[in-house]
Amino acid sequence: MCPQSWSSVVSAHPAKKSVAVAARNCQAETAAFNLARREKRGHAGRTFLPGLQNLSCVAAPETPRVDYVANPRVRQDLTEGQVGVPLTLDIGVLDVTTCQPLPNVMVEIWSPNALGNYGATFLCGAFPSSSAGIAEFQTIFPGHTSYGANHINLMIHTSSSMSGAVSHVGQVFFTDRWTDVIGQYQHYAQNTNTRMLNAQDPNFKLADSAGYNAIVDIESINDDWPEGVIGHITVGVDPSRKA
Repeated sequence: MCPQSWSSVVSAHPAKKSVAVAARNCQAETAAFNLARREKRGHAGRTFLPGLQNLSCVAAPETPRVDYVANPRVRQDLTEGQVGVPLTLDIGVLDVTTCQPLPNVMVEIWSPNALGNYGATFLCGAFPSSSAGIAEFQTIFPGHTSYGANHINLMIHTSSSMSGAVSHVGQVFFTDRWTDVIGQYQHYAQNTNTRMLNAQDPNFKLADSAGYNAIVDIESINDDWPEGVIGHITVGVDPSRKA
């Protein structure tokens, strides 16, 4: 279920109160935004959830900045030879004050490799959102760490420059079932970290609270998912906010 009001859709750091923005209900616009991106690719959804969870939901609440890799390269392909299930991550950025896609803002992401380890350069990078408000990355499905549910970190700036102020810091997650299935595949099976489920992770509870949905909607590129998957998520931000 998605929020019925967008009057406080972007919350501040967990220790602070929510930042109020113009009251808008962006459900219809978000649904159209996500559906258009899916249809453009021509792929059917493949999910372990009953229905397409992100067609009318966004990941908006803030989560703490952890494992941050400073000064990432501006690029779309982040793999650097890391072995794993290829993941095309489609991130839509929505201005919650206007309910419109937000173009030309820098989006950073960083995540662990199949073994659950972060690196100094691999699987991290930044790229500005397009004129349609979309930032797309080529990475791999992350391996789980021992101190959080399986996720990818992201940060969004207020402009297309890396030096621009930060308006959002958050994490996006995957269904436990997708992590179960991929976790048994090749290099992922060598991950020795203790597994934490979504419901056990306070960051997941924070990001998925108040009706928001922080789970990436996964679909297969081919029938054989090890060849790669596509993930969609829309992130709602207030561009005037400074994190």
